[in-house]
Amino acid sequence: MTTSYKLILLVLCLNFHLGLAQQTPAAIQSKTIAITGATAHLGNGTTIENSIIVFKEGKLTTVAASTLNKIDLANMEVIDASGKHVYPGFIIPNSTLGLVEIDAVRATDDESELGSWNPHIRSLIAYNAESKIVESMRPNGVLIGQITPTGGRITGTSSVVQFDAWNWEDAAIKVDDGIHMNWPNSFSRGRWWMGEDPAMKINADYETQINDIRDYFNASKTYNKGDKQTVNLPQKALSGLFDGSKTLYIDVDDEKGITDAIHFAKVEDIKSMVIVGGYDAYKVADLLAKNKIPVLLNRVHSRPKSTDDDYDLPFKLAKLLTDKGVLIALQANGEMERMTSRNLPFYAGTTVAYGLTKEQALQLITLNPAKILGIDNAYGSLEVGKSATLFISEGDALDMRTNIISRAFIDGRDLTLETHQTELWKRYSQKYKDQK
Repeated sequence: MTTSYKLILLVLCLNFHLGLAQQTPAAIQSKTIAITGATAHLGNGTTIENSIIVFKEGKLTTVAASTLNKIDLANMEVIDASGKHVYPGFIIPNSTLGLVEIDAVRATDDESELGSWNPHIRSLIAYNAESKIVESMRPNGVLIGQITPTGGRITGTSSVVQFDAWNWEDAAIKVDDGIHMNWPNSFSRGRWWMGEDPAMKINADYETQINDIRDYFNASKTYNKGDKQTVNLPQKALSGLFDGSKTLYIDVDDEKGITDAIHFAKVEDIKSMVIVGGYDAYKVADLLAKNKIPVLLNRVHSRPKSTDDDYDLPFKLAKLLTDKGVLIALQANGEMERMTSRNLPFYAGTTVAYGLTKEQALQLITLNPAKILGIDNAYGSLEVGKSATLFISEGDALDMRTNIISRAFIDGRDLTLETHQTELWKRYSQKYKDQK
């Protein structure tokens, strides 16, 4: 290969890399900022009309009604948000954002690992902070996510990140917060491609599969109580479930499965657990509330799973569980989850049409997930001392017609809302205008 050919190839590779790179992450806040006149939705169920919000060095120092607080705004950057709305940054749990860029390109797909028992697989080190998909979350107010691996019985360990960073180290908010597990299905469908009846039937291997899980956890307990001279990474990774430093997220939908999962966690002395999915959670809501077990609900915009279910069951599940005192948050699981995660605020908006108040719905994607993920000391609501992770919307952020974000901040850093998609929109919106 000639020197000139190598040089051309290098330039082409460099241009390709630059074309994929995201914008430079925002700089650390250097000047105190005050947002005045907006309706502040605090995320804890309350609002403040005509508010004043001040943050310095990435922390909220004032959140109050402007009529009650006379603050000297000199030497501050003042943002007049009269007629607008301020919200805490939205939080998306149980997400594969940043783990897959292009489904058809295997080299960009890090969402799952081979094997069934992978508690030691850490999603954080595979997280791509320069993902164009992650970048596209910010214009809808989704600023924080729990990045979660998939595949196998125990899928791996998740971490919580913010969506404007140089790399995964900068992005991390809470490292290795929980371990995720797929609970066995008590019912299964026949494999039609093998000539089996595709109708639902009892899973004959259900008890065996649960016993396999018990055996795995008991082996981990034995290992973690031993001398650990021989390092066993998978069993070592589970230790956080027994000392309470990690949460066990169990993906399960059916009533029997949820009940069995709760019983399993009690027997195994798991300190903290969360139900993920929870389609039938309303049938055991009292049990969940009694044991203070939160639920990350399946995607709101979905169809009922059974012909006997109410047609609007997925839409009203949040209301049914909230009324029973169950702590719940919304996720965007399912096909194209990474792409639909930006619709998180609109899922919350749908729950308003099915019984929740707007502030209750807002909590499903702000303070509630922050509590479930264990980051509510700093994120999830607009309160003095917490992180200045928030945004300004022209209107109701839960309504796709008025969710128009003009400014957004993570830890006080002023974000760009420009993305690959907004660039293309601006480019092609001029196509026919320029031809006139």
